[in-house]
Amino acid sequence: MSAPRRAAVLGSPIAHSLSPVLHRAAYAELGLKHWSYDRFEVDEAALPGFIEGLDASWAGLSLTMPLKRAIIPLLDEVSATAASVEAVNTVVFTEDGRRVGDNTDIPGMVAALRERGVDKVESAAVLGAGATASSALAALAVVCAGPVTAYVRSPERAAEMRGWGERLGVDVITADWADAAAALSAPLVIATTPAGATDAVTGSVPEAPGILFDVLYEPWPTRLAAAWSAHGGAVVGGLDLLVHQALLQVEQMTGRIPAPLAAMRQAGEAALASR
Repeated sequence: MSAPRRAAVLGSPIAHSLSPVLHRAAYAELGLKHWSYDRFEVDEAALPGFIEGLDASWAGLSLTMPLKRAIIPLLDEVSATAASVEAVNTVVFTEDGRRVGDNTDIPGMVAALRERGVDKVESAAVLGAGATASSALAALAVVCAGPVTAYVRSPERAAEMRGWGERLGVDVITADWADAAAALSAPLVIATTPAGATDAVTGSVPEAPGILFDVLYEPWPTRLAAAWSAHGGAVVGGLDLLVHQALLQVEQMTGRIPAPLAAMRQAGEAALASR
């Protein structure tokens, strides 16, 4: 019998996380009966103690807010992708005990867009300027050939986004949140804001919209995503991102490639439908 292998998602709050549903569905499909995946409520203060308490049965961790930056000093190695946005959402424990950090949000975004046929756009808009927005800029460094306009609420946020743009090689133009309705005419719009933040602009969806990537998955559809679909526009949702970034985590932690995308998405859809 194979030795038990463990993985989990850490964060605070964590009760809402769909990660256990997605990872467990992958383990079931791959026949990994000796693997388990749990969730733990862990804040920044508790993180070092939690990490130090892990034994050799642990294969990896998924990290959500507020731990994506706090984990970095506790790692032996950080991938170039994670370092580019100073955010780690994946830790893999190697056979020799090293802790290796990566960011699967960025390639997950790119994969979710490519699944919908989006390989390259001439320009894009980003709504918001939080941690997810920096990952969005890193993804846009791959798929956007031209400028990215970021709609933000303060001069400080605007400066941050321009700084991320310089670091990531993206031509970032900043605009005031009051003008966010103008974002919706871009060929690709990435909404990285909390629930309800984009409700006020839903009346401004153009008659022939481009592609909307709304990173929320609950509640779904958002009012913006629903209005976008009603106008015939293509929508990529937060569940698409969640599944693609989790798929990459499963591959890194288990070494099994490819991970079962369809089974993971089905499990996620069923879990959301039952809430």
